[in-house]
Amino acid sequence: MQRRPLLKILAAATTFAAAGLTLPALAQGTYPTKPITLVVPFPAGGTTDIVARIVADKLGQQLGQAVVVDNRGGAGGSIGTGYLAKATPDGYTLGIATASTHGINPAVYPRLQYDATKDFTPITNLASVPNVMSINPNVKATDMKSFIALAKSEPNKIAYGSAGNGSVSHMMGELFKMSSKTELLHVPYKGVGPALNDALAGQVQVLFDNLPSSLPFIEGGKLRALAVAAPKRVAALPNVPTFAELGLPEVNDAAWFGLIAPAKLPADIQAKLNAAAIKVLAMPEVRAKLEKLGATPVGDTPQHFAQQIATEVAKNKRVAAAAKISLD
Repeated sequence: MQRRPLLKILAAATTFAAAGLTLPALAQGTYPTKPITLVVPFPAGGTTDIVARIVADKLGQQLGQAVVVDNRGGAGGSIGTGYLAKATPDGYTLGIATASTHGINPAVYPRLQYDATKDFTPITNLASVPNVMSINPNVKATDMKSFIALAKSEPNKIAYGSAGNGSVSHMMGELFKMSSKTELLHVPYKGVGPALNDALAGQVQVLFDNLPSSLPFIEGGKLRALAVAAPKRVAALPNVPTFAELGLPEVNDAAWFGLIAPAKLPADIQAKLNAAAIKVLAMPEVRAKLEKLGATPVGDTPQHFAQQIATEVAKNKRVAAAAKISLD
């Protein structure tokens, strides 16, 4: 009596094997059955890490398994992202993609160990964070029009600080120069913190930055915001226009943080992760935490997110080529 079910199971397994199906394929219907690792390609404490941890806890609840954050920082996010690209595409190793890892790095690192558009399965863009261009209040400009006029009258005499060569702030600065037809002096720092400090002190006159780190100083009058890179004006800075409003739409892209997996992730697992992530982003407590960070929850389709990545890579390759930016 007990042998027939066993024989049926063995026969089914033989059939699957003959069809070339593997054990992970058989297990897809019950995914996940164990904890999931979420690779964050930057150190703990930064915006990428914070967004990942806000989402990870609730995502684990939706999936019924813990989602454990694994910080693997270094080389502008290239180390952790390269690690993810080589992971098994079974849904148990996921990662966070950013404008740095999937836009800038492919444009500035000639020997990058991954292909941003081919080596990953996009799941969804989780959140976007506005960028901001601000100036030291001692600069004799009150708005973007007067600043551009000043910059054109003094080529390469006005300096902007960045988080380093090939950083988001560097690429944004170069894109601004190209779009506004101005010449600014680039001063790279080792991280946005030192660049911010020197902008406050007036050692550099301009700063391109993620809004959350600059906002307290803008609100305190220690920096003057000229424009934000966001789809619409930011609630915290209602009088500051977007770059698009000012006729500089090329500079109007916000920073973003998306959920990805290695290439060739099974479609049913991709769909399950997408649906779970979108439910998480709709939770009031998750939205509140993200918005407190200055982030806007997104939650789009894998196809839309894939197109965003491709667009980001193409844009940054144009900027890197024009500004002759190449890192080893």
